[in-house]
Amino acid sequence: MEEKKIALVTGASKGIGAATAIVLAREGYDIWLNYRSNHEAAAAVRDEITALGRSCTLLCFDVSDVAAVKATLSPLLENEIPHVLVNNAGFAKDTLMVWMGDSEWKDVLSVHLDGFFYVTRLLLPGMLKRRSGRIINIASTSGQSGVPGQVNYSAAKAGLIGATKALAAETAKRKVLVNTVSPGFIETDMTSELPMDRILPVIPMGRVGKANEVAEVVGFLASDKASYVTGQVISVNGGAYM
Repeated sequence: MEEKKIALVTGASKGIGAATAIVLAREGYDIWLNYRSNHEAAAAVRDEITALGRSCTLLCFDVSDVAAVKATLSPLLENEIPHVLVNNAGFAKDTLMVWMGDSEWKDVLSVHLDGFFYVTRLLLPGMLKRRSGRIINIASTSGQSGVPGQVNYSAAKAGLIGATKALAAETAKRKVLVNTVSPGFIETDMTSELPMDRILPVIPMGRVGKANEVAEVVGFLASDKASYVTGQVISVNGGAYM
């Protein structure tokens, strides 16, 4: 009988998160699909996943709310521990630092870093006890190179990269592998308002990426093919940052 495998993907109602959930479902994972508020979009992703023959459990909570994270996940974790966790939830509030308010700083860091911490901390003991697991964090080129107008977002994503490396060192002997996928400019809601006439010339491949191109790399890291890969940052950016 085929072993039941579960993947938890945060921020998965649209964009990279949705594409990742669908790719992992295609690869044989049942999905715990986290989202914050867009019920309709989450249900649409669930329908795509069930059409692939996998189950999809919708989990509506804010990853930066520790009480909500515990209340939603703890009962589920009493019975099952996901094999894969994809920390994808995130958003941007862009402005130059000289004009950046407290909430623009704290909210962005909280979703990316507190969210990573709260969700991962809950799943980690079960993965370590089982001696297997994959934790895949979605960062950004912004966290590698720095982007003007994104001091908050760059700081959050750079922090996620640092956390990836430290956690990978802590968990490697228990076969819990931790990596980061770092997208560049990807065709999502977050990039829809950006000036493409200025962006495309700085991308050697001359185009923005697609969410599925990021998701396929996540799928690789979740697979047995990546059994000797941990603590790494894999960029998916068309050559925009090398």
